[in-house]
Amino acid sequence: MRDIAEGVWHALTGAEPGPFELTGTEDVLPGPYRVAAAATASIAAATLAAGEMLKLRDIEPGVVTADTRHAAAAFRSEQLLRVDGAGPGPAWAPLSGDYRTADGWVRLHANYPRHEAAVCWGLGVPGTRDAATKAVAGRTAREVEHAVVSAGGAAAELRSPEDWAAHPQGEAVASLPLVDLAPLGAAPKRTLFYSDRPLGGIRVLELTHVLAGPVAGRVLAAHGADVLHVGAAHLPRIEALARDTGQGKRSAFVALDTEGGRARLKKLISRADVLVQSFRPGALARIGFGPEELAELRPGLVVAELSAYGWEGPWARRRGFDSLVQMSSGLAWGDPPSPLPVQALDHATGWLTAAAVLTALHRQVTDGGTWRARLSLAGTGRWLDSLGRKDPAAADVDYGDLLEEADSGYGRLTRVRMAGGLPGAEPHWDFGTRLPGVDKPTWTP
Repeated sequence: MRDIAEGVWHALTGAEPGPFELTGTEDVLPGPYRVAAAATASIAAATLAAGEMLKLRDIEPGVVTADTRHAAAAFRSEQLLRVDGAGPGPAWAPLSGDYRTADGWVRLHANYPRHEAAVCWGLGVPGTRDAATKAVAGRTAREVEHAVVSAGGAAAELRSPEDWAAHPQGEAVASLPLVDLAPLGAAPKRTLFYSDRPLGGIRVLELTHVLAGPVAGRVLAAHGADVLHVGAAHLPRIEALARDTGQGKRSAFVALDTEGGRARLKKLISRADVLVQSFRPGALARIGFGPEELAELRPGLVVAELSAYGWEGPWARRRGFDSLVQMSSGLAWGDPPSPLPVQALDHATGWLTAAAVLTALHRQVTDGGTWRARLSLAGTGRWLDSLGRKDPAAADVDYGDLLEEADSGYGRLTRVRMAGGLPGAEPHWDFGTRLPGVDKPTWTP
């Protein structure tokens, strides 16, 4: 695992990491993929990057630590969350899931109303599981995928690893780095104001949804950033995920489909230090917030962009989610499909995004510039696949000592404590999840 963590750090920085220790065994999660190792390494990378920010404040970070059991808990945090003692409830909508086709398997994603409508429209069926099952059974997996995606929905054929490697998008992903971190424009060096936390005084604007992007924002909040998550009142949310990933963040609504909303967003960006966004590639550019516009609007901004299938290739703008990327890329290959034990692509991409943001901020202080980080679920999946395999057996794991309680807008939370040890400034959230949209879309003084 240490070699894996050092490899991630070198990919981010090109340098050797500071002192760190990894503990625990990989049998905390089942399955043949080294998910626990990837989780521990990504958490270590983000925590090491936070330690580097501490050094800029003349604070000794100490020996960074990451443990496999705590990493496993962090990667299943949405499953372990309790609100007033109650569990998260069903994770998937009735139409979401794996379906047997005439020649294999396909997965349909219908957790949002518009995606459910696309499934029904694309397949020509009413919104029932039985109807979808019958319609899918008579078609090839590729036909179903094409029909749903063409209707504006989200679906993925189960491909073998070999098929994915030969696919144009698989080839595109293989040509991209795990993290693409590059300057976007010129800007003066950043001055850090006094704080005893790595990201004290740093403003993070989060335009994300579902899991990977919100996990990144949650990590940054735990290291002291003022994170403002911006959504829209009319858009659907997966409440179980929102309750879990909203720790330590403020939440506001801005309607980006209106002129007034776009003006508000422009004002927020003009005073932000970091923008984390998971819109499909090109979506923000279409409303006037492309990379060049952002660099001009806020010199010195750190922009982190997350996508499903990467920023190059024929699927660069395709809708995708963790479960779909696992199907497309062969990670779930089997009959029936065999998914990863947790939403590992989402969580790992979130932690790696936080590490990239912290690294970019460090460079902004030391060298100046406007910076852009790009990551994708498919890229993270390729990295996970490259780590090799382990014994699929898993031990019985108790996470009780890794849980804590906090008040929230939803009620009393029982949540997983922030992972990653940083003795110089232990990460923590200042408050629990707030209800969506309760805050004003402004920065605190």
